[in-house]
Amino acid sequence: LFGSVEPLLPSLREDGVAVWVLGAGPYPAGAVALQELLDAASEELEPEDVWEPEDMNDTCLYIFTSGTTGLPKAARVSHLKSVMCLSFYELVGASSRDIVYLALPLYHMAGSLLGVLGCLGIGATCVLKEKFSASQFWDDCRAEGVTVFQYIGELCRYLVNQPQRPGERQHGLRLAVGSGLRPDVWRSFQRRFGPVRIVETYGMSEGNVTLFNYTG
Repeated sequence: LFGSVEPLLPSLREDGVAVWVLGAGPYPAGAVALQELLDAASEELEPEDVWEPEDMNDTCLYIFTSGTTGLPKAARVSHLKSVMCLSFYELVGASSRDIVYLALPLYHMAGSLLGVLGCLGIGATCVLKEKFSASQFWDDCRAEGVTVFQYIGELCRYLVNQPQRPGERQHGLRLAVGSGLRPDVWRSFQRRFGPVRIVETYGMSEGNVTLFNYTG
């Protein structure tokens, strides 16, 4: 992807924007090649006062929202909010014994912080799918022993809209958690694929409240 950024390097330098690149290179002046720095770095941790944030409310990272009210915009995520995401799967009833299927984009908070970081928080296994495929989903679940699926509402609709196939109820999926699942799709999903527990949640990258529908 570096080729898309390279023509902008002079103007980015003028604006004081650093460009970090992960990969073999070579890269022109103005781009920091991270792989060389990683290869040269010691595996010993620096003292805590070097890497520990002074304030947990300081900015940890930026998540670009979908731009529902205009162009995509960067939402500030604090260290505290990132650490809180470690407990997401525990809150919905998952444990270290679970295998979580994740096909959401990792540039989004649901995929990266709730998904990957949530798996780290409980010590669960995370199965990363590069791109969601409704036709491959149940085969993937059986092959990987998946027990938990993180969705956005449309993914469940794609599954319900697939032609019926033998063995659709022969899987180990016990929990689906996510946002935006319509009531009619919810009912169709459980009728067709078995008594999978569904926990609908809602939160915003730039918000400070999250809702969980524990009762179904």
